[in-house]
Amino acid sequence: MTGFFTLLHKEFLRFWKVGFQTILAPIVSTLLYLLVFFHVLDAHVEVYPNVAYTIFLIPGLVMMAVIQNAFANASSSMIQSKISGNIVFVLLSPLSYREIFFAYILASIARGLLVGGGVYLVALMFFDIPLKLPLWTLLFVIMGSALLGALGVIAGIWAEKFDQLAAFQNFIIMPLTFLSGVFYSIHSLPSFWQTLSHFNPFLYMIDGFRYGFFGVSDISPYMSFAIVTACCIAVSMLAIQVLKSGYKLRH
Repeated sequence: MTGFFTLLHKEFLRFWKVGFQTILAPIVSTLLYLLVFFHVLDAHVEVYPNVAYTIFLIPGLVMMAVIQNAFANASSSMIQSKISGNIVFVLLSPLSYREIFFAYILASIARGLLVGGGVYLVALMFFDIPLKLPLWTLLFVIMGSALLGALGVIAGIWAEKFDQLAAFQNFIIMPLTFLSGVFYSIHSLPSFWQTLSHFNPFLYMIDGFRYGFFGVSDISPYMSFAIVTACCIAVSMLAIQVLKSGYKLRH
């Protein structure tokens, strides 16, 4: 396992050495969302009974930061290694494709947890945020960041330049995130859009994570966790298969 831990350590150092950009900057940008919505909507919107809108919003913003940074970590690491050419040192090592995959995923989970934890801790300084079921929040944050990390591996392998990776993030990841109930409850939507929202896997991550804070959710947390887990397994198997095939890596 020496090779696996060496690659994992390298992936940790890759984002930790530029922590101002990879950790602090996402925390600040997420808190700006919170500041704007707090001043504009807190006194006018109530989603859950006796829960201020800002308090409702914080778990969604935390999870949004987690999944976006988990995706960014794996995808940027993969495409940078491809463009700079140092991916060859990973491919020539006696590491299996599963070891390579899990090193990228664990690093993505770590970055997601650091950013999400930073947002939560700063928000906790100013707001009284309940956390009724911490185990649920931990399960969803790990599965969500693992799913986005696996998706990031696929996107990083598929993209041949940064423009393609940016398009993947701007036209797939970002819309799915913003339409997943981060800023609203799906029960506030018309019936057609409620039905359509149920096909968005990000909805189940956000809603299940929020359940851990309030003990209230739009969808059964057991169903949400089952769907997120199934999606994570499916995307992970696809990512491992792509690594195994050498698509755009060895050929």
